Amino acid sequence: MGEKEIGKISHFFSHISVAVIELTDTLKVGDEIHVQGATSDFIQKVESMQIEHNQVEEATAGQSIGLKVNDRVREGDDVFKIE
Repeated sequence: MGEKEIGKISHFFSHISVAVIELTDTLKVGDEIHVQGATSDFIQKVESMQIEHNQVEEATAGQSIGLKVNDRVREGDDVFKIE
């Protein structure tokens, strides 16, 4: 089971637990991701994601997505897709 870097956290809204991820690769609903940073380190499944407040099933490199996260993240944390 490998991991592939697919983006970085660019913002975190703590009051609603939503992270903004700048993608460098494709991400789909149902994928499992690993968020890792100085103090962040957890794995979760992508339940839903949004682009500019619209639900999407898939996002590609170059897009920014909003994603509800299970734990606190910080700007600059790396996001990996578990393959």
